[in-house]
Amino acid sequence: MTPIGIRWKIHDRYGNEIYLTHERWQHITASINHPDMANCEEQLKATIQYGRRKQDSLNPQKYRYTNAFVNLPADNTHITAIVLFRFRESSNGDPISNNYIVTAYQKRIG
Repeated sequence: MTPIGIRWKIHDRYGNEIYLTHERWQHITASINHPDMANCEEQLKATIQYGRRKQDSLNPQKYRYTNAFVNLPADNTHITAIVLFRFRESSNGDPISNNYIVTAYQKRIG
């Protein structure tokens, strides 16, 4: 069973499949959240594919992916994506990975 509303799937540099839903993309790009991300979907994909990954010290299922880019607005230098690594049950009861982007934003680092 595939989660409903997947916008795209991509593999990180460690071979983990990670997906973004339409709902999460709408959340990310909403005017009250991070509307500056609306034109950065390809950079978000590159962040997952090639960016540095750091595990959250308080939540071991949460990872922060960060990648540098030139020409981001407002003097931002990096895109950060927050990904949750979870599992769901397959039709025969086996656990399968369910890794998805929760949010993404631009940030000035350095």
